[in-house]
Amino acid sequence: MAARAAREASRRKSALNGAGLPGKLTDCTSGDRSENELYIVEGDSAGGSAKKARDPRTMAVLPIRGKILNVERARADRMLRNSEIAALISAIGAGFGPHDEADEPDAAEGNGRRPGNGANGDGGFDIAKVRYGKVILLCDADVDGSHIRTLLLTFLFRQMRPLIEEGHVYIAQPPLYSTEVGRDKIYLKDDRAKAEFLARHPKHRNEFQRLKGLGEMDAEELWETTLDPAGRTLLRVDIEEAAVADAVFSQLMGDDVEGRKSFIQANAGDVRFLDI
Repeated sequence: MAARAAREASRRKSALNGAGLPGKLTDCTSGDRSENELYIVEGDSAGGSAKKARDPRTMAVLPIRGKILNVERARADRMLRNSEIAALISAIGAGFGPHDEADEPDAAEGNGRRPGNGANGDGGFDIAKVRYGKVILLCDADVDGSHIRTLLLTFLFRQMRPLIEEGHVYIAQPPLYSTEVGRDKIYLKDDRAKAEFLARHPKHRNEFQRLKGLGEMDAEELWETTLDPAGRTLLRVDIEEAAVADAVFSQLMGDDVEGRKSFIQANAGDVRFLDI
């Protein structure tokens, strides 16, 4: 009942505010949803660089301040009181949450309709109303950035799951290091790329600069390394096994502290950065 009331309140608010777009969103101008991209950017400083670097025709930028609410542990009414979550819902423009269970058709009827597609108008997430063909998570290449990305993925998986299932969610790959070769500046994605570079250039003596955050890049660097479609690398988020993904989100982001601790202890050896 709380979830239904929260969705209805959100829908009424959007109707009263016209398009209902958040003020911090810098939107794109193209009317073609298939080519439009929404960059969800960590921090206002990185958001400023992204706004200057972007292609304003097809790239929209929404800065997210700090770590958003963990929606795995929050009811819908509390979730909507979080300004960052509310901004995400407004920017994507397709509502949130699954159908109300009372309205969901019986699977035995064979219509194959999936919970969360909003087709019956109950206020759930409606993939047909999404405003962008790509939703791209642009976070720093560090532990905090990984945590923020996990919180965003938890929100999208729980409240906008068809967005992931139909291949609209991507993770940007900003570089972790830069160095100079002659007069050229070279960017390296991570430690593995740095090691491969040194293997190819064993006599390289110039220092490597560790890029601590997206906010340290100027607009030209951010475009060249991360935003330019001709040279960027995007990782598409896929769900290979929905039941397994559901269990992992519950285990890692839910209230079972002992279960999460056991999982971390069992898998810590496979993690490059571990913040405990």
